[in-house]
Amino acid sequence: MQVHVLASGSTGNAIFLDFKHTKILVDAGISTRRIKQSLAALGTDIEELDGVFITHEHRDHISGLPTMTKKYNLPVYASPYTWRAMYCRAVIPDICCQNLSEKVTIGQVRVEPFSISHDAADPVGFRFYHGSSKCSVVTDIGFVTDAVKDAISLSDVLVLECNHDLDMLENGAYPWHLKRRIKSNRGHLSNVDAAWTLARLKRKPTMQVFLAHMSKENNNPELAKNTVSAILEEQGLNLGSEIELHITYPDRTVSSNV
Repeated sequence: MQVHVLASGSTGNAIFLDFKHTKILVDAGISTRRIKQSLAALGTDIEELDGVFITHEHRDHISGLPTMTKKYNLPVYASPYTWRAMYCRAVIPDICCQNLSEKVTIGQVRVEPFSISHDAADPVGFRFYHGSSKCSVVTDIGFVTDAVKDAISLSDVLVLECNHDLDMLENGAYPWHLKRRIKSNRGHLSNVDAAWTLARLKRKPTMQVFLAHMSKENNNPELAKNTVSAILEEQGLNLGSEIELHITYPDRTVSSNV
């Protein structure tokens, strides 16, 4: 299993999961041209994608869908409520629109969505099973419930939101109503909350974690990684062996092999 975070952040999100004979894209919040170029750099043609799975309807997760579906007729899976809430649904060919169910099998991969807390119509995270391997994706989440912890537990790879530093957010230039939204249970996960989620998670002996969807204004990669690392080490976890952290970016691909 190869996990490639093509882009992550408020300007656009896309994750490529390569299970050798099954190739999946999670979200398409960057241009089709950029997705195609990023995949090509990894040795994959965009036409090889077996499916695109959408977490929710916000533009930074779906802006590439209109061009991608019209040019390549790729199957796109989203919940009925998410389809209805999409700004671009009218221009996406009906043949591409697949309703997300409790379990979807794509090639050799089983995909199971799970509900998350975010200010969208019907936001979900995903867990992907391939043989004995499990990859989970949960970004744009304001609060990690016990149900979400159960869903992402025992993952070999986890893409987890690490959106903001609370001090930077509170002392930053955002208006009060936006700060309140981000900090709410339907907003975004802070560095500290992401760290405690990892610390309290039921894990395999080793796990790779992508810290994702970082705010450009209210976070920075070094701060996020240092905050998460410090809390995990305080809890007795061995970074590099038990948990390996990867920082993601809005403008470059970050990859991992499992």
